[in-house]
Amino acid sequence: MKATKSRAARLTSLTEDVTAVPEDAPFRARLHYLFTQIEREFEQLYLENQSLQEKLDNVTSNKDAKEPQQEQRSTAGGVITTQPSSTALATPPIQTDDGGASFLAAAASSTHKTLKAKLSSATGGSKAKASNKIKAQTSRIVSSFKAPTVVSTVVREFAGHKDGIWQVAAKAGQPIIGTASADHTACIWGVESARCLLQYQGHAGSVNSIKFHQQRDLVLTGSGDGTAHIWQAAVNWEVPKKGHSSEEELDDSDEQVEDRDRVDTLRTPLCEFTGPGGHLSVVVAADWLSSMDQIITGSWDRTAILWDVETGQPLQPLTGHDHELTHVSAHPTQRLVVTASRDTTFRLWDFREAIPAVSVFQGHTETVTSSVFARDDKVVSGSDDRTIKVWELRNMRSALATIRTDSSVNRLAVSTGGIIAIPHDNRQIRLFDLNGQRVARLPRTSRQGHRRMVSSVAWAEEPLLDCDLFSCGFDRRVFGWSIVLPKDN
Repeated sequence: MKATKSRAARLTSLTEDVTAVPEDAPFRARLHYLFTQIEREFEQLYLENQSLQEKLDNVTSNKDAKEPQQEQRSTAGGVITTQPSSTALATPPIQTDDGGASFLAAAASSTHKTLKAKLSSATGGSKAKASNKIKAQTSRIVSSFKAPTVVSTVVREFAGHKDGIWQVAAKAGQPIIGTASADHTACIWGVESARCLLQYQGHAGSVNSIKFHQQRDLVLTGSGDGTAHIWQAAVNWEVPKKGHSSEEELDDSDEQVEDRDRVDTLRTPLCEFTGPGGHLSVVVAADWLSSMDQIITGSWDRTAILWDVETGQPLQPLTGHDHELTHVSAHPTQRLVVTASRDTTFRLWDFREAIPAVSVFQGHTETVTSSVFARDDKVVSGSDDRTIKVWELRNMRSALATIRTDSSVNRLAVSTGGIIAIPHDNRQIRLFDLNGQRVARLPRTSRQGHRRMVSSVAWAEEPLLDCDLFSCGFDRRVFGWSIVLPKDN
């Protein structure tokens, strides 16, 4: 029984070892779940061993009843009793007063061989079944670690901002992306050349968000100056030619470098959303409604506002959040909006009726950093509580899936194919599907990947010159990723 107790102690230590892992260890929750499965299997094996031990006791007791003369031996020092347990078989011979130790050792050895033979014949089949069961379970556990094959690599790098980048956006149908930066500017970049084609300098504070108009060359930005701007994204596609090395042009080399680095700038917006009825604090995010004739903005003043694009006037304030807003997002085809807040909730606003309806989604324990619409009437939310939740619009009481990670989540994005790209504070980017299954983790080494917090990601609706996903962070860099997903995705 000592051996069985020792085995049970070892099984218990599995969970204790996992519990001792630090909070920020990678895949801690996943490993804990897998070790729990292993522990259950060993517990089952332990119970089977106990059953076999009882069978062994019965076999030994029957033998003892038939051969009592082998059970007890009188010696000068007293009576020696053999025990049919594994601990007795391991007990060294007992020294007696008349020197009968060698006889007792021989008897114990004979008994050990007999019991071993009976145990092998009685339990050989059960052991084989248990072994096969453990092998199958182990294979199942190991296979669960194997993610579908995903090929991902950095194919473009965009650099030029002088401070961290809050958000990146891709333009449908054109090979350009936009970035919003804490350096008070927003930039339009050519994907092929990785050059800044246009820099918007109309804001007086950090530019916190950027969104393209679906059909026109217009851009919507929200800023720390408490305003949202719409401006014309007319870019110059002509890339300045590099200078030759001939002697005639050496004197003009400085001018050529200056021309090559020159960026078109814009300071005047087409429309500015501010004034009476506007926000009283930082505008953290803004987005176009599906009709493109209205926009939605969210602010640290705990409100969101619906605006008319043509007049620039506020149409309706959206109140109800208890703390600052962190994100707003509009449905691509319906008049629906979601707003996220530091109050641990996000809200769904339905403008399809004359009187807007609002639904509150609760489930996170810390700030909800982003909430976006996905296919099949789903919403995906990310939070500082290190989880991502997938919700159904018709059921706001409980999430369909919960993804647990090891770092706070920033502004995530969902592809048209249903792949969630998750940017983290710990510089990682992970991909999951809407069922909560892990797809991949994008590589991050000294040569590729972000060196500081990844603040935002954006999918290209169609690959832009081999770029499927764009990411930005506070290392002042934007990366274009080529991602080849498995066929079943």
